[in-house]
Amino acid sequence: MLPILLVTFPFFALVLCGYVAARANMLPLEAIPGLNGFVLYFALPCMLYRFGASTPIAQLLDAKVFFTWLLCALTMVGFTLAISLNQRIGWNDGAFGALVAAFPNTGFMGVPLLVALLGAQAAGPIIVTIVVDMVITTSLCIGLSRLDGADQHGMAVALRSALKGMLRNPMPWAILLGGLASAVSLELPGPLNKTVGLLADAASPVALFTIGAVLARSQMLAARHQHAPIPLGDYLPVAAFKLLLHPLLVLLVGGTAIRLGVGLDRFALTVMVLIAALPSASNVSLLAERFGADNGRIARIILVSTAAAFFTFSGAVALLT
Repeated sequence: MLPILLVTFPFFALVLCGYVAARANMLPLEAIPGLNGFVLYFALPCMLYRFGASTPIAQLLDAKVFFTWLLCALTMVGFTLAISLNQRIGWNDGAFGALVAAFPNTGFMGVPLLVALLGAQAAGPIIVTIVVDMVITTSLCIGLSRLDGADQHGMAVALRSALKGMLRNPMPWAILLGGLASAVSLELPGPLNKTVGLLADAASPVALFTIGAVLARSQMLAARHQHAPIPLGDYLPVAAFKLLLHPLLVLLVGGTAIRLGVGLDRFALTVMVLIAALPSASNVSLLAERFGADNGRIARIILVSTAAAFFTFSGAVALLT
């Protein structure tokens, strides 16, 4: 267990540093979107491109990983919605709660952490799950968030907005370009490759620091708006679903697929289970804020899952590796 903690501790420590920096006003709240922009538009796409270009194209097009992850994501969304919807939580709040239950923090945390733990061969399954979560799961939950009539323009407009947001997100394009480079064995010219490498190397520390800062910002904004106290039952179960139910579901579905002869690779299944054991994606709080959901509740789920994941994720790694 100690060797695992020696790998995972620095990653979670950087998240804590970002949280403390924002809470202590060492990092102005106005600077946090800039950090997020650097990671989202520069550093992380370069890291994903580099992994995509160095990963065999067959791993990037693994349909067994794609559909196994998609089935589990849809199950998590449906189950969390069924449990969450009540008089206080409508479709808008429930849909984003379901999204944080099904969408791990794969881009900002999972890619560097799992590659450090399992090696570069983990990049293929990771990239496939990112595509599912960004393109399908997120769009579905944004569409579901419109069902209670919170937006006068309705679901169709929300889905178009989600599609436009996905097209403007550089991460899927970076994955696509990396896959094309892998398929044709393309190597970037030396100076350009060095530039991409420098940005890719910056992705991990800045992304982890930004996660903490974003979580602190969400809490501080909720306090400024005098958000009413959130019942424990509105966020603790969803955090537990993310950290415990999601990886168990992936393990069950993937293990069943292997026993049925589907041909899912056991190493890929291990990677997928550990991805599912990651905390909730921090960028969902920004989406919830944009679409008028209860961002205080969403931020609380993300914060609890991130803090608890230091123990639960490390335990999952110890059990599976």
